Amino acid sequence: MKLKCVNCAETYPPIMIYSCNKCDGILEVFYEKKDLNDLNKEHLEMNKVNTMWRYSDRLSIGDDDNIISLYEGGTPLHFSKRYKSELNFFKGELYFKDETVNPTGSFKDRLVSVAISKAKEFGYNKIVCASSGNAGASAAAYAAKSGIDAVILAPQSTPKEKVIQILAYGATVLLVKGHYSNSYKLAKELSERHNLCNVSTTYLNPYGTDALKTVAFELNNQLKGEVPDYIFIPIGSGPLLKGVYQGYNELVQSLGNIGATMPKLIGVQAEGCAPIVSAFENNKEVVTAWGESNTIASGISDPLIGYEKDGTYTLKLIRDSKGSAVSVTDEEIKKAMRDLSQFEGIFAEPTGAASLAGFRKLCEKGAINSSSRVACLITGHGFKDMKIYQEMENGLHYINDISDLNAFL
Repeated sequence: MKLKCVNCAETYPPIMIYSCNKCDGILEVFYEKKDLNDLNKEHLEMNKVNTMWRYSDRLSIGDDDNIISLYEGGTPLHFSKRYKSELNFFKGELYFKDETVNPTGSFKDRLVSVAISKAKEFGYNKIVCASSGNAGASAAAYAAKSGIDAVILAPQSTPKEKVIQILAYGATVLLVKGHYSNSYKLAKELSERHNLCNVSTTYLNPYGTDALKTVAFELNNQLKGEVPDYIFIPIGSGPLLKGVYQGYNELVQSLGNIGATMPKLIGVQAEGCAPIVSAFENNKEVVTAWGESNTIASGISDPLIGYEKDGTYTLKLIRDSKGSAVSVTDEEIKKAMRDLSQFEGIFAEPTGAASLAGFRKLCEKGAINSSSRVACLITGHGFKDMKIYQEMENGLHYINDISDLNAFL
């Protein structure tokens, strides 16, 4: 195992480094082919059976004693019947990979579990994390579990439910004026000045990003080796999309039974903050930073200011998978939130439901073959941002007199 620059291919030993010293490119964990064991051989120690750590020998932690886990991963894959009927998607297969059931309520737990474990392995006693909410909650929880101090920087617009969750785990929270990129910049400065391990969940921490490939491993297991035609993924900077791409690449190498197939990866952004979609639609090779963000989907409200290279790399992976990128309005996201909860019983925050909004949009445009196999990643729990649900129409009624109940009936 080593670190490798995705831009210039410069390699480094597995140390705590955040970018290439030669070209400032993104670093990723690189495994030699001989290190890629057969994923048909599951490693099912009792404490790993239903977690992502069943794939521990494919992750970057050298000693199991350093693993900090709250039993993340092993999330369910729901087969949709009601909603696909609603869309007249009768011939196709529609699945929801429900990441809301992770310990702190989002997919970030996969990334942070490995990042904190690696911080412990390297001897750090304090971590810093820039977050729009979910990563901060995750970092705070895993830091608490490990006994490491945590400093979380988040925009002042972060939903209060997420801030309260972060504070509950005992972290120090710094609420930063402006968009997420401001928090990212300050967290990076803190890390450099005070030698804090940076577990921000962009592409910055290569060990954490590497853990997101376990989503693909689980999908492969749950679908018994069948590959989705499309996977819809909410993206800010895009490490989750990269994780799914990497996971299927490693599956090809270790299993051999997938051949050359790769699911088409669809990156979904909010119209109010869509730098990657803008570059895709305008046939650009390089992503330009967004201006002022304006969307209810705070988890993907990332303008990429100062780290546009993250978006550019995600854009490349989308095209390499023969996928696409789509933006959705806040109203389309709200509808997806309602549909997920009322058709499928899945309670998702705006960002978590964006994948379904993207699928519906492309489906209604006729861009998705009606007999396709589709998976939507539902990335965050509805408890993370209750304000949107509180503003929706609902079935709440007040009965002040028992006779009113008879009238209502």
